[in-house]
Amino acid sequence: MIIETRSPEETFQVGKSLGEKAYPGQVITLTGDLGVGKTVFTQGLAKGLGIEEPVNSPTFTIVQVYEGGRLPFYHFDVYRIGDVEEMDEVGFDEYVSGEGVSLIEWANLIEEILPENRVNITIEKDLEQGFDFRKITIEERRKSNV
Repeated sequence: MIIETRSPEETFQVGKSLGEKAYPGQVITLTGDLGVGKTVFTQGLAKGLGIEEPVNSPTFTIVQVYEGGRLPFYHFDVYRIGDVEEMDEVGFDEYVSGEGVSLIEWANLIEEILPENRVNITIEKDLEQGFDFRKITIEERRKSNV
């Protein structure tokens, strides 16, 4: 599915809608260049989960845990990891196999340890369409039973 937004508020709403439909154990990957609106999208997702506290990118902590919503929310930012083994140190497997919703920014950097069942989201700009234009691609991946 591809959704086009034309303002930060619309990008927030797409995230919020996804958060409202999120389920326990769901893993969402989020990729896009710096400044495309990943944090705005994530704040919307958290709002959709019922989280009221401020949500910011956990750039220096790898994972930020929010427990004030209808499901726990685990917000990962793996931009600064040096080695995928660092994810073991923060308990990555326990988070993604738990009862909360895991959102992983820069997930392409840890592709080899991502669960097969996940929702991949890519946010892209197109300046020809306007400064605030975003193309949000949502792709659901499921493990095949073949």
